[in-house]
Amino acid sequence: MKPLLTDHETLYKALINRDSSFEGVFIAGVKTTGIFCRPTCTARKPKRENVEFFGSAQDALLHGYRPCRVCKPMEHKGAPPKWLKPLLDEVTNTPHYKLKDSDLRKRGFNPSRVRYWFKEQHGMTFQGYMRALRIGKAFGRIRHGSKVADTAFDSGYQSLSGFTDSFKKTADFPPSKSTENHIIPTTRILTPLGPMLAAATEYGICLLEFIDRRMLETEIKRLSKRLNARFVPGSSRFFDNLKDQLDGYFSGNRTSFDIPLVAPGTEFQKKVWAGLQTIPFGATCSYKQQAQAIGQPTAVRAVAKANGDNSIAILIPCHRVVGVNGELVGYGGGLWRKQYLLNHESGNL
Repeated sequence: MKPLLTDHETLYKALINRDSSFEGVFIAGVKTTGIFCRPTCTARKPKRENVEFFGSAQDALLHGYRPCRVCKPMEHKGAPPKWLKPLLDEVTNTPHYKLKDSDLRKRGFNPSRVRYWFKEQHGMTFQGYMRALRIGKAFGRIRHGSKVADTAFDSGYQSLSGFTDSFKKTADFPPSKSTENHIIPTTRILTPLGPMLAAATEYGICLLEFIDRRMLETEIKRLSKRLNARFVPGSSRFFDNLKDQLDGYFSGNRTSFDIPLVAPGTEFQKKVWAGLQTIPFGATCSYKQQAQAIGQPTAVRAVAKANGDNSIAILIPCHRVVGVNGELVGYGGGLWRKQYLLNHESGNL
């Protein structure tokens, strides 16, 4: 049984011994340097009186510490474990395959373990994820002129009725209605602040949000209604570019983004979001200044609400808006993430 965070002597011993069994249990803040580290950090160990312990990187950030450059405690969270990568590669290369639990066992995977990871990371079972990938690809083919029957059999289905039932279960409409409706593909992108959910229409990115945001489900429902679409796991020509640009941003090699965006909303919301994109990298402004900048100085509260309704985090930088006295307020991804992003852009990490 792992000790509580109050057992500081045990935690310090784990830090000194670089005990990997304590990964995820605590973060060590070093008072003399202002950095925080993983338990397994290989940097020179501080004296006991110069260390304080936190339950997460989030807590350390909120106490003014910055991440260590040696052990990189903010390194991508939610990355697939090594044991699962062969299966993910197979899924990516052959999404039309149907893999039952017996097939997973033959490949050396525990079906329950696979199911748990997909439920935890994607909110659906492995079979549900595979079905969504097949249906998303089939939808694109049908919209571009392929016959429903041909698409069904090419997608690995043994019967047209089975394909139709699966399609309706995933998309909420039959394949024959594909030209009248839309499916928007989604993907997970790993960042130092945790995994993000991205979605794209055929014209650009329409959603980029941290997966643990409380209002994410509401955002997706709102976008689904505005775009007349169903969100399902899939691929998009924009996803690789988005990942590259985000990697460049977090590594300090990029200060702006040039990927196409799709942000449906009211005219007022669009004006607010356009204004956000004019705030320079490394700068901040208050809600009052933002309202003045768009020519509506009395609409401070409305501007703040529109910022909260922004569904494309980081690319539309609502994190650069602060309170009138410079205090951190109002960020759906969490104030600790807002602090990290502002520190990152100002070069204080």
